[in-house]
Amino acid sequence: MGEIQRPGALYRQVAAAIRDAILAGEFEPGAPLPSEAHLIDRYNVSRPTVRNAIAALRAEGLIEVIHGKGSFVRSAPTSAFTMDRAVSRDAEGAYAIGTEGWQLHEEPSIYRTSVAFGEEQEPEEAAFGVDRLWVDPDTGVRIAHRTLIPFRTAEGTELEQAPDTPPEKIYALLAEAGHKLRWTETARARMPLPDERTTLQLPDATPVLHTTRTTYGRKNAALLREEFRVNGDRAQAAYRITTESTRQLRAVRD
Repeated sequence: MGEIQRPGALYRQVAAAIRDAILAGEFEPGAPLPSEAHLIDRYNVSRPTVRNAIAALRAEGLIEVIHGKGSFVRSAPTSAFTMDRAVSRDAEGAYAIGTEGWQLHEEPSIYRTSVAFGEEQEPEEAAFGVDRLWVDPDTGVRIAHRTLIPFRTAEGTELEQAPDTPPEKIYALLAEAGHKLRWTETARARMPLPDERTTLQLPDATPVLHTTRTTYGRKNAALLREEFRVNGDRAQAAYRITTESTRQLRAVRD
């Protein structure tokens, strides 16, 4: 191929030409891109121009750079990972929250923090934070799970000494204390923070699927918050949808 002839910044022209080659199948998924020297000769441009073009394609998520090996055309995501977001309870009162089958990658990390638990602009309050890192054994997808427990929820319970109690057991403790539990959950996609990218082992230009679940009890008080962060390119969240009356929905919001 001869010299680039398209309008616009030169590195963008080179990036567009490489993109066209990828989409045309000249460079297959998982295959390495030609060397910098080859691309310089092919497009008759300088080394900085090629490097800027590669950086642009990396930001788009079309290629990934493996240190020490070079640049590779990004492969399509392999088997998808489905997070079951339903909360269930059996006849004996035991809760299940969809983490069955996940493997704990490392011991939970416990710390103290301050968080606003209200749905609107509420002041922050003291809370325990518990971070867990899970791995789905079937896909290798990593799931960062954070549990935030207000001190007022833990007070007078075994959570004061054991805030790393699994959430499904926390649900059971709260139900035994007389709370009629209900939940709200939000899900959003966003770009990862640097530590999230490292922890979740995310490829370049990969978003995080971030779900936040809040547990409510008596008087609509927020008792617990859980956050799940996972590779948004490979994961999907599955919800069980049921009908509720308008009065029931209003009660959750008030």
